[in-house]
Amino acid sequence: MKVAGDWLAHEGTQALCTALETVGHRALFVGGCVRNALLGVPVADVDIATDARPETVSVIAEKAGFRVVPTGIDHGTVTVIAKGVPHEVTTFRRDVETDGRRAVVAFSTRIEEDAARRDFTMNALYADRRGAVIDPLGGLPDLRARRFRFVGDAEERIREDYLRILRFFRFHAQYGDPDQGLDAEGLAACAALSAGIETLSRERIGAEMRKLLAAPDPAPAVAAMAAAGVLAQVLPGADPRMLAPLVHLEGQEPIRWLRRLAVLGGEGATEALRLSRAEARDLAALRTALGGTDGPAALGWRLGAVGGADAVLARAASLGVPPPDGWQAEVARGAIARFPVSAADLAPLAGAALGRRLKELESQWLAGGLRAGKSDLLR
Repeated sequence: MKVAGDWLAHEGTQALCTALETVGHRALFVGGCVRNALLGVPVADVDIATDARPETVSVIAEKAGFRVVPTGIDHGTVTVIAKGVPHEVTTFRRDVETDGRRAVVAFSTRIEEDAARRDFTMNALYADRRGAVIDPLGGLPDLRARRFRFVGDAEERIREDYLRILRFFRFHAQYGDPDQGLDAEGLAACAALSAGIETLSRERIGAEMRKLLAAPDPAPAVAAMAAAGVLAQVLPGADPRMLAPLVHLEGQEPIRWLRRLAVLGGEGATEALRLSRAEARDLAALRTALGGTDGPAALGWRLGAVGGADAVLARAASLGVPPPDGWQAEVARGAIARFPVSAADLAPLAGAALGRRLKELESQWLAGGLRAGKSDLLR
């Protein structure tokens, strides 16, 4: 079996591999680039595994005229920028000690040891620069079945890094076969060790949840997370039941992970997922809109075109009904509408009285579908 693609044939990528091989080292593509190429999914990042030590990789790459960035040299990784393309080049490794968050590694010269420390069999596939696939652990059958299975003992792999629990659900949502469900052994291990998620940084958890909720249809994976007790560890009080209806209603609308987070509910998402200030603000506005009665135009005016669309879809999912006919046009109309009354129009009112009157007129304008003009509101 072979992989192919522009990422593989890129001049800089081929030149880097050739530079390593010319002096007797191996240069093997590994992980996501091989997996995605075999699945027919776009390749975003190019990772290379080698038996050369990181300092040797640096010397070879610099002699070839490439820029080297020591991004993770203590763990065996350097980033080599060849002809404008960044490549993470990592020395074969084996784990010496792990604590569930990080690992102490030793360098290796054997691909089998490097493969054995990876998370899932589908991510332990390698390919040479000609595209020939190397499968040290028998991951190809899992890839053909779109089944994410832990390498070796599932509980051991999770104890090495508890983030693998979230990756298990995220990868299934992104690439798994929805008709086959999740690997039973892996799911049981995630349930048994879910308390380990507490040891992870909120930044790592938030990054995984963003990717999970941005998958084409994360609903089955999130439902499995809830059943396994994992979702409660990540976001206490979250309920996945509205997620599937939302995904159905989204249709051709752009995927927005924050919209999906809004219907999950839960407590303390800002801290639990380390949301930015803008994300926290948008999430709060969406959740407020879920409990309100504003129509699509009013939501577009309050939240803008994107936020208004999110609110319409999220509310429809929560109520179990389709959005109203023509809602997209109404949201767009509201997003560009301007409240026609200003403070100057209400002189001589001032202070709190002025504020109350403006708010009353704004409420009338919104209730009327943003169609009343200044003269209508002031008479």
